[in-house]
Amino acid sequence: QPQLVESGGGLVQPGGSLRLACAASTLRYYHIGWFRQAPGKEREGVSCISKDSGTTEYADSVKGRFTISRDKAKNTVYLQMNTLKPEDTGVYYCAADATGFGLERGSYYYWGQGTQVTVSS
Repeated sequence: QPQLVESGGGLVQPGGSLRLACAASTLRYYHIGWFRQAPGKEREGVSCISKDSGTTEYADSVKGRFTISRDKAKNTVYLQMNTLKPEDTGVYYCAADATGFGLERGSYYYWGQGTQVTVSS
């Protein structure tokens, strides 16, 4: 099973950028999703990428600002986040599944521990 490790979170001002990474030695065998959870809110899907990187999806709230990509050689999936807004604040999780795909939590079996993103001036 994949041991998912997220990194790249931090504190950034509105309008700034961050790049999150999700790494695991067997990542190439899985579809990967990024989710986020703000305090007091449900965990929501942000973006996902298929095993072959041929298909990506984005939540409407991040379209045009976030980009998901996969580096097969590094067994890492990235989430480039630009033009960050305060409402992007939350814990960001990556998730993996061999067959499930999309922006629904139930599509993924394996989850990382999360990385905190805070957008504030």
